[in-house]
Amino acid sequence: MSGRLESARGRRAGGLRRRSLVLRTAAGALLVAATLAGTGCAQIIDGFNSLAGAPSPQATAPAAPPAGSGAQMPFDSQFTYDGSVSMSTELASGLELVLDVWAADPRRTQEWYVSADKTFGFAVNVKDHNVDEKAVLTEKRRVYLSSVSITSQTAQSNGQVSSPFTFSADPRTLVPEDTLRNERGLLINTYQGGLLVPEVVIGQMPQDTYGVTLQFALQVYVEGSANTESSFQQRTVYQYLPIAIYPDTDAADQGATDGTGWSGGATSTPAP
Repeated sequence: MSGRLESARGRRAGGLRRRSLVLRTAAGALLVAATLAGTGCAQIIDGFNSLAGAPSPQATAPAAPPAGSGAQMPFDSQFTYDGSVSMSTELASGLELVLDVWAADPRRTQEWYVSADKTFGFAVNVKDHNVDEKAVLTEKRRVYLSSVSITSQTAQSNGQVSSPFTFSADPRTLVPEDTLRNERGLLINTYQGGLLVPEVVIGQMPQDTYGVTLQFALQVYVEGSANTESSFQQRTVYQYLPIAIYPDTDAADQGATDGTGWSGGATSTPAP
């Protein structure tokens, strides 16, 4: 009889100790919540995680603005965000013209200042998706590039618009003489590749410029059916490239030049 009483008392005591532990834990949680209530939800979560023995989440830096969002940039430009851009135009079903443009230093496009030189390169290529990439030329629809021109239009804080940069060239003057060409222009879908212009320089712009849009005009002759001379048609492909421009700094002023241009068969017009 005495043993049973001792056992019952022991169970009661154990139950009281467990209830006391639960009450103390709940009280502690409430105390943490009350103490941290004025310091933000993240700290409250940290407090409860500490009680539960879980590690607190690590703080992370704010994400960079998504490409093309225009956040923290007065002139929205995918080119300025990425340092390069690829633009494509469908010439016919399965026949694609690709214009690639890249900054000479893609990591420093936010240093394209008003008065400093701004250097980029571009390439024009064609892909015929209806045939294998290694197909011979007679199986491809040929595309000739007969002229390339670039004009510019500024965005200025005073509302005015100017054209501080132009570029014009016969592509046959920009490539080695052994490339395939005829009276239509430069053949750009051969094993030799398309047109590559490695360096073009945009110079000074009006001081209140915060953006410039380049308009590419590419005149091409497109073959309608492979290896059929009579199926060529002429057309002009237009592509537009917005670029953010930034106010001058002392460093940019020191390196500023008073003109734009690229030699080698092309003509360009400097800023007034």
